[in-house]
Amino acid sequence: MVEEENIRVVRCGGSELNFRRAVFSADSKYIFCVSGDFVKVYSTVTEECVHILHGHRNLVTGIQLNPNNHLQLYSSSLDGTIKLWDYIDGILIKTFTVGCKLHALFTVAQAEDSVFAIVNKEKPDIFQLVSVKLPKSSSQEVEAKELSFVLDYINQSPKCIAFGNEGVYVAAVREFYLSVYFFKKKTTSRFTLSSSRNKKHAKNNFTCVACHPTEDCIASGHMDGKIRLWRNFYDDKKYTYTCLHWHHDMVMDLAFSVTGTSLLSGGRESVLVEWRDATEKNKEFLPRLGATIEHISVSPAGDLFCTSHSDNKIIIIHRNLEASAVIQGLVKDRSIFTGLMIDPRTKALVLNGKPGHLQFYSLQSDKQLYNLDIIQQEYINDYGLIQIELTKAAFGCFGNWLATVEQRQEKETELELQMKLWMYNKKTQGFILNTKINMPHEDCITALCFCNAEKSEQPTLVTASKDGYFKVWILTDDSDIYKKAVGWTCDFVGSYHKYQATNCCFSEDGSLLAVSFEEIVTIWDSITWELKCTFCQRAGKIRHLCFGRLTCSKYLLGATENGILCCWNLLSCALEWNAKLNVRVMEPDPNSENIAAISQSSVGSDLFVFKPSEPRPLYIQKGISREEVQWGVFVPRDVPESFTSEAYQWLNRSQFYFLTKSQSLLTFSTKSPEEKLTPTSKQLLAEESLPTTPFYFILGKHRQLQDEKLNETLENELVQLPLTENIPAVSELLHTPAHVLPSAAFLCSMFVNSLLLSKETKSAKEIPEDVDMEEEKESEDSDEENDFIEKVQDTNNTGLGEDIIHQLSKSEEKELRKFRKIDYSWIAAL
Repeated sequence: MVEEENIRVVRCGGSELNFRRAVFSADSKYIFCVSGDFVKVYSTVTEECVHILHGHRNLVTGIQLNPNNHLQLYSSSLDGTIKLWDYIDGILIKTFTVGCKLHALFTVAQAEDSVFAIVNKEKPDIFQLVSVKLPKSSSQEVEAKELSFVLDYINQSPKCIAFGNEGVYVAAVREFYLSVYFFKKKTTSRFTLSSSRNKKHAKNNFTCVACHPTEDCIASGHMDGKIRLWRNFYDDKKYTYTCLHWHHDMVMDLAFSVTGTSLLSGGRESVLVEWRDATEKNKEFLPRLGATIEHISVSPAGDLFCTSHSDNKIIIIHRNLEASAVIQGLVKDRSIFTGLMIDPRTKALVLNGKPGHLQFYSLQSDKQLYNLDIIQQEYINDYGLIQIELTKAAFGCFGNWLATVEQRQEKETELELQMKLWMYNKKTQGFILNTKINMPHEDCITALCFCNAEKSEQPTLVTASKDGYFKVWILTDDSDIYKKAVGWTCDFVGSYHKYQATNCCFSEDGSLLAVSFEEIVTIWDSITWELKCTFCQRAGKIRHLCFGRLTCSKYLLGATENGILCCWNLLSCALEWNAKLNVRVMEPDPNSENIAAISQSSVGSDLFVFKPSEPRPLYIQKGISREEVQWGVFVPRDVPESFTSEAYQWLNRSQFYFLTKSQSLLTFSTKSPEEKLTPTSKQLLAEESLPTTPFYFILGKHRQLQDEKLNETLENELVQLPLTENIPAVSELLHTPAHVLPSAAFLCSMFVNSLLLSKETKSAKEIPEDVDMEEEKESEDSDEENDFIEKVQDTNNTGLGEDIIHQLSKSEEKELRKFRKIDYSWIAAL
């Protein structure tokens, strides 16, 4: 049973990995990334997520290594706490409660008992840099209310704050101002560049700042692509700066190497530039990194660099400017035209990815599986160029088919439209292009859907368009004398008084097709394609349309642009009920009758979960997001939840994910999957995920279905094998650390003998070993009779229980005795 008060909206898998700078461990083996409410620990070699540090109740805004213990990590959050972690074991050590929102975190080795943070106490847009004293205490939760003011009127971004020369000063930039605060003198120097009013200096704005680790030198990035190196800034009048210029657009981030001999810069060109000795002549490039560089990090050992990109990607780079690893999160650099879909085969989240691609993202492992290139053209990064956009996609026939629509429209009369149908290939484990249809409609396609009924005889696809028609596409035999093939062709074209077709969907059993034409909903028979009935609700154009499922399959739901939610009864052909609700997202749960609707208000987005048969909502949650929610999808759970309350039972079998306007992926959760696992269950889960090897069978971790099949095949076998997990030799061999094990020659004979059948499993009527050979000869004649008697006894004892030991024939006992006398001592000499 799950505690109901723990249900909350959380940032889940697919959160931004590029929200803040990544941080390396001291030995460069791990890299730490902010990911929503969590901190993720990745291996720099394998790219795998080693730990998820969960404990914050809001967005994590900063991470830093503990300067006094490099095996520990600090993290700050908007929940007003600073947490100290042991990242090797993934354990929370201590929580410091500050009490106000923390927007960034900094640590300095010289400040042993304090850290620095960005807060906003007075007005929302005025931020301050403060020093937070962390009191020493043995308790796990400590209050840290002692804040010391350092700098005022600073930028919220941590890229605009940098500590220099081993913590002697701190530099902050905002708009056209550079402020330098000296800790010993407790004085501040301010420097100003020309404002944007002067056209000659129109893009002098500061964008980022970095400080040399050992010298008095400050590097600042600017909107015009220039980098300025500031020196002699102790005096407001004698300061100097030099310019480095390569970037044609704004400098997104700067970072000095550990020794300070080189400066790294990055921007929208997707090129990492290394300025060696901080001179313009001596620079190196790492180009074609795929997306805008937003953050640059350097490992404490100096052997690795790291770039965070706008497409939610982290690239780990060697000191010689060679990329060594890529950690790809959910791509968020493009508009989501396709919406959120679930791949029926992999249960992956599918949506727009890189330009012209569909991305398949595993929400369980929080890792991108692969990209499918749909448009298959080289992308040209030009702001003035009108690109080909992937606008629609849908899965059909339980993942066997994928339909995509791409379009490009430079002018109203110049529309380029193409629909592609992809077939899943089991050999290549991917989608292969099957049919390409140019201009399937005369205007933009507004919706497409497959008939996914289990009893569907022929794959069917329906497209709706602004040209006033909906078209039915079917899979036909396209074979010729050269090869056998199948292809898609148009089977039916429908319309309704030349209104624009806006939505389409099939009923659960595939017998009915609903197509909305602006304010009118039409119902069509999917066999004869006859118009059965129409529903007219003069409350605006239909925005969303879906059928009920399971026991509510007789209902049809429609949401209008004027904020009316309608429910029609298909049996009575009448309006069942309606409600005043400005629905932006409406998604049915594939595993239940529940439907989730998200409405937009002036305050934020609200969630309503209901069944079409009842106008009373099962669950309401106000303010799930301050932003507008654009998409939502139900994802079936691998392990069902156990909510008992009626209000939360809609979360038992499926999990609901939704995407906001800023492309934050959120969900409703109780605890993260790692929190639910005990140490014992973690070990069992790891063992269950082992491949099926001989050692797997030695451990005896058979699944229930395999056990049933094995019992059936061994029903008439001579003996039942002992459980190998109880054999001391197996436990010693598999669970003892390798460096303390004796030699293999010593363990070999003990290990092999442990796998032999023990005497306890022999028949109760086993003949002694010293039986005469003559007696054995006489017994051979009666083997057939004994076999018959044994079978009769088995049939009579089937209802007595499973504990009855199988009776052996004399010939079987004789074979066992011969097998037991075999000498295996020769194996020890190997």
